[in-house]
Amino acid sequence: MHLLCDIDGVHIPFPGPSGEIPLGVRTDHVTPTGYDEPVKIWLNPVTGRLVLDLATRYALTPWWCTSWRADAAPLIGSRLGLPTWDHIDLPHLPLTTSHPGGYLWKRDTIARRFTDQALIWIDDDFTPADHTWASDRTQAGLLTILVQPNPYLGLTIADLEMSGLNQPAERRLRSRKEICARRGDRLPAVPTETEPPTWRPSSLR
Repeated sequence: MHLLCDIDGVHIPFPGPSGEIPLGVRTDHVTPTGYDEPVKIWLNPVTGRLVLDLATRYALTPWWCTSWRADAAPLIGSRLGLPTWDHIDLPHLPLTTSHPGGYLWKRDTIARRFTDQALIWIDDDFTPADHTWASDRTQAGLLTILVQPNPYLGLTIADLEMSGLNQPAERRLRSRKEICARRGDRLPAVPTETEPPTWRPSSLR
């Protein structure tokens, strides 16, 4: 089973409407590929421990799934205390929105690459169509759990709990699928009460 992890909005929270950042984050500067000068980022060290614990407990194969691409491990993962994870080679698309076709632009690449494999995918920018896609995969026997943090807070333990990842170890990854199969139900299309914010940085990271 694979763990896919975004960076912006997950490990790097976005500034709020007035430029405020969450408590507990630290300021750092990195120079991404193609940049001449360092850029300021905000990192929450707790998020690194959360994803590392998740990958370790479930023996998941972790991947960076972000437009930081090859910069993800050396520039961000290392600052979060994470091992060197491989990254998904996402295409460079001429995007004007992160939701062409009404769903997350990364999804086509993920669907092709992990056609018959179970996933836990952490990203702040899923749409209802993405949650329906995950539900359909799960109903077809491929457990697919989408974890969607608030991008102004970044990943929290509450996000993992909301996704059913806080149950006894032997049942955590099976329970949602088993319950729905037993009842003949679909998994909830959208696990949050409010729509995710639509604002995205121009880089669409």
